[in-house]
Amino acid sequence: MGSSQIGGGGSKNGSRESCGGGASSTFAFFLFSFVVLGSIGGLYARFMVAANVSGAAHGCEEDNEGSWAIGVYYGDSPFSLKPIEEKNIWKEKSAAWPVANPVVTCASLSHSGFPSNFVADPFLFQHGDVLYLFFETKNSITMQGDIGVARSVDKGATWEQLGIALDEDWHLSYPYVFEYNRNIYMMPEGSAKGDLRLYRATKFPLKWTLERVVMKKPLVDSFMILHEGKYWLFGSDHSGIGVRKNGQLEIWYSISPLGPWRPHKKNPIYNTDKSVGARNGGRPFMYNGNLYRVGQDCGETYGHRIRVFNVTVLTTLEFKEVEVPLGVNEPVKGRNSWNGGRNHHLDAQQLSSGKWIAVQDGDRVPSGDSVRRFILGFASVMAVAMLTVLVGMLLGAVKCVVPLGWCPHDIGKRSDAFLALERSSFFSSKLRLFCSRLNRGCSALRTRIGPNTWTGTLVVVSTVLMAAVLVCTGVRCMYGGSGAQEPYPVEGHYSQFTLLTMTYDARLWNLKMYVKHYSRCASVREIVVVWNKGTPPRPGDFDSAVPVRVRVENRNSLNNRFKPDPLIKTRAVLELDDDIMMTCDDVERGFKIWRKNPACIVGFYPRLVGSRYRGEKHARKHGGYNMILTGAAFLDGRAAFRRYWSEEAEAGRALVDELFNCEDVLMNYLYANASKGGITVEYVRPAWAIDTSKFSGVAISRNTQAHYGVRSKCLKEFSGIYGSLSHRKSKFRRRKDGWDV
Repeated sequence: MGSSQIGGGGSKNGSRESCGGGASSTFAFFLFSFVVLGSIGGLYARFMVAANVSGAAHGCEEDNEGSWAIGVYYGDSPFSLKPIEEKNIWKEKSAAWPVANPVVTCASLSHSGFPSNFVADPFLFQHGDVLYLFFETKNSITMQGDIGVARSVDKGATWEQLGIALDEDWHLSYPYVFEYNRNIYMMPEGSAKGDLRLYRATKFPLKWTLERVVMKKPLVDSFMILHEGKYWLFGSDHSGIGVRKNGQLEIWYSISPLGPWRPHKKNPIYNTDKSVGARNGGRPFMYNGNLYRVGQDCGETYGHRIRVFNVTVLTTLEFKEVEVPLGVNEPVKGRNSWNGGRNHHLDAQQLSSGKWIAVQDGDRVPSGDSVRRFILGFASVMAVAMLTVLVGMLLGAVKCVVPLGWCPHDIGKRSDAFLALERSSFFSSKLRLFCSRLNRGCSALRTRIGPNTWTGTLVVVSTVLMAAVLVCTGVRCMYGGSGAQEPYPVEGHYSQFTLLTMTYDARLWNLKMYVKHYSRCASVREIVVVWNKGTPPRPGDFDSAVPVRVRVENRNSLNNRFKPDPLIKTRAVLELDDDIMMTCDDVERGFKIWRKNPACIVGFYPRLVGSRYRGEKHARKHGGYNMILTGAAFLDGRAAFRRYWSEEAEAGRALVDELFNCEDVLMNYLYANASKGGITVEYVRPAWAIDTSKFSGVAISRNTQAHYGVRSKCLKEFSGIYGSLSHRKSKFRRRKDGWDV
């Protein structure tokens, strides 16, 4: 008995030592793993994860309900609506050439002193020549929906935020606004209160008083409309037993919008699948004598898309409607589009001019996106932890998974009562067995997969790579926001630019990849391909989210890059070589800086030149630059192209043709010559940029020294014609945005 106990004690101590004796090496392994994987995650975040671009000091916080915004559309009818950017409306004050959707965002309110996480459910109200926009805004502080209001005096291009029109102790949304007997009423959704309320404006648009409770039912997304002598109220009640949420619709009727209301004989009109569009999605409208209802398709996610129905029968006894196409083009840029994920509300109205205007909300992500990303990110982190332990076991740095001292049978001195409890505990015995088997698995795994064998090395390398991928996934999900590379507003407005590249047939592989990537950038309106040589491709050959126009030139000249093009509709043109790949976020940052400095060349490759042409390292060494290469730069297309093809630039163009080089150098001289001493170049540092010509073997300038020699000759010639650039120098880190480091 005694020797047995002694032997048992020695065995236990030996197990404890084998599990804990290498604690220092285990700690060192986990510390090393943490540093390496943390560095990978940090680098991924630095170079691959786009920043939050809301720009609001308070508000625009990430919200599980989404990041809804509001856009404006115009058309000759409600079935020919086009987004505002296609109307080509220019606004000088906000450097929007043209103005682009969205026109109202959470930042619009937050910058005006009303912190908001998102704006949605827009309703228009025409008051003479002035448009008022009522909408739901989710307060960033109370996390409750309020009703905001904005005003436009330029037919919807610009909106002045007036403030909060209605704020109750419960959530408000869907502010249906209408006029009756010279009074203006609002019927917002307030289902959290348990009823449907009607408010009357006492001092339009910011002062409202409760007129009456329309119905003691928690109706959502309700509207009233006068049709064939009766007022009809459409709404959804999701509180009843057996009701299918977002798939229910009821109708009531009255001789007055003030009631009393009687239920339709066929209520509920719908109680079906949430994808059919039963739930209302905006104001109904009349067109050519027909009544149309807007509904929400909530099939794939809440507020997935809008569906429009022609109401063919509406009586107290019958109701029929058929779906009709709306005709609004679906967004194709995914999350980079402000409405790429979903849109669930439309209000279309006819203006006094006979034209139609509409407001529509949209979101770039589906409902619950932030929660899904957190769960995925957390799961990725846990998987990385397990893979790290696995690698440690294979390398011998981790001797056991669960130290035996953690197991109940190894606690040490215990009372008789505890011993009795332990013996009778099924869970305790199972836990001891699990701990033992798990720890034996360490040595068994190391024995089976030796790290010094080819198989072991392959397993270790594959596991490490998998862990690195999961680290990046976790960083993207938990730190990288929605993953969208959003545009940057200037003075509350978004805008668009034209992307122009010059190429020829040998570089078609580059071009196809280039078009597919950049066409998904949010602010790109069109891609123009200047085709200098060979058989041109057809626009249909490209996988593009925007129109692609191939402009075939008669002669192979670098001067073609800057040829005036009356078909370009935007003021901003991004000249970008087809072998340069960078993130859409970098492109959007460059566009913002150009909008703030439209008289400058704004680009991504700085140079500091004098009598000799040198690379970027020379500019970095001397802390400044006086030239931006136009192979990746924003320009004022009309002014720059006109300047380049002026009589003043004729000698420079001739030298460009002679040397087949230096068109970008010439443009910098022309800008400097026209500026009379002011700043003409602005630099934006990209997170990363890849020269894809290195992979395809079609780089134009393969011999760097010879290339620099030719460009040095250009500097000498251009300095003689237009004056030297040596006295000019813009410093790095000069701007406060931090993008010129």
